[in-house]
Amino acid sequence: MRRAAVMVTAVASVLTASGCGTIIGTSEAQEIARINVSSPDLREGRPLPRQFSCQGSQGSPPLRWSSRPLEEAETVAIVVDSNSAESSGVYWVLYNIPATTTELGPNAAESPPEGSGQAKVTSGKAGYEPPCVGKGTYRFSVYTLSGKVDVEEGASLSTILKRIADRTIARGRLTAVNIE
Repeated sequence: MRRAAVMVTAVASVLTASGCGTIIGTSEAQEIARINVSSPDLREGRPLPRQFSCQGSQGSPPLRWSSRPLEEAETVAIVVDSNSAESSGVYWVLYNIPATTTELGPNAAESPPEGSGQAKVTSGKAGYEPPCVGKGTYRFSVYTLSGKVDVEEGASLSTILKRIADRTIARGRLTAVNIE
């Protein structure tokens, strides 16, 4: 657990130094467009349904997103994280999703879009790591990127998150609070 806290602190420090105030935030270089994020199974400010936690068997929840057209959009990234006193960690990073994609079905981590990559999250596992802490804030963030996240095989979580932050041109978030 201590290793996970150190990793999250290190990632947050890298992203803060790159101009991001949260795990991935706004770039100081440009105005960030807004993405609307929704899900048929998640509601803003409501509990994360148990089936998408470590107590369930559904894997990652379905997500949908939309924004105004952005000419420079090349790819999309999804980051699921929690940054609270009780639970800090990154639970899923899916990147290099084609920019034409506007939704992912349930358990997309098991069969991600062609050409996409998944980072090793705080636990060291690649893919969706369902949250287990009952009291927490779980953020499902979607980022439109101006380019691909080019990284070596096995790149660190902090490297991948920094590349996402550097290329973000639009972002949106859906937040679940606690687990049902």
